[in-house]
Amino acid sequence: MSFTDDLWKQIDPIYDAILRHPFLNQMADGTLSRERFVFYMKQDALYLQEFSKALAIAGAKAPATDQMLFYVNSAHTCAVVERALHEGYFKDFGVTLDVGRAPSNFAYSSYLLATAANSSYRVAIAGLLPCFWIYREVGEELVKRASAGLSANPYAKWIETYSSEEFSASVNKAIAFVDLAAAEANDVERAEMAQAFDYASRLEWAFWDAAWRLETWPPHEVSA
Repeated sequence: MSFTDDLWKQIDPIYDAILRHPFLNQMADGTLSRERFVFYMKQDALYLQEFSKALAIAGAKAPATDQMLFYVNSAHTCAVVERALHEGYFKDFGVTLDVGRAPSNFAYSSYLLATAANSSYRVAIAGLLPCFWIYREVGEELVKRASAGLSANPYAKWIETYSSEEFSASVNKAIAFVDLAAAEANDVERAEMAQAFDYASRLEWAFWDAAWRLETWPPHEVSA
């Protein structure tokens, strides 16, 4: 087994919880409420602004040109291509990006930015990997669940984006770069990479759960 095979095995319970989450179950059958999906899309648009910065930081730290180009180009894709997906839904639903980051979004994006800025390149890309890999696996799973009625599913564009061959190819590159980094790391750094992957995977679950709960910040005045 490769290093990333071990990483994926380590998060089996987290990924199972993601697949069982009612947010994704209802997205697959098209019954997810407009309110929850709009909440998710607004938060995701804000998250991708920060995720693209973390990708760019990782690219700046990359030890080789092909790795640098991958993360810099991925940052561009987040800022331009995936932004277009969000803006298409905003137009369809008649909404604008008029919110701030919810707590789970703040925690996830801040964690990735801090890891990219303060940790090694190897640890940074391990922390970034779940957003690639889990989204691919979820996209492919939702295609299977929704295949009979995907054309009528209001969330079909989202499902098709993350189950596409183009996106899968970028995920494969991200996986390969983490395996390459792990092969060049010592035991301590590999442990740090595994921890970053685990934390980010848990925050992936939290992000969808936040949308399901329509998560808000506590009030300014909170009694003890």
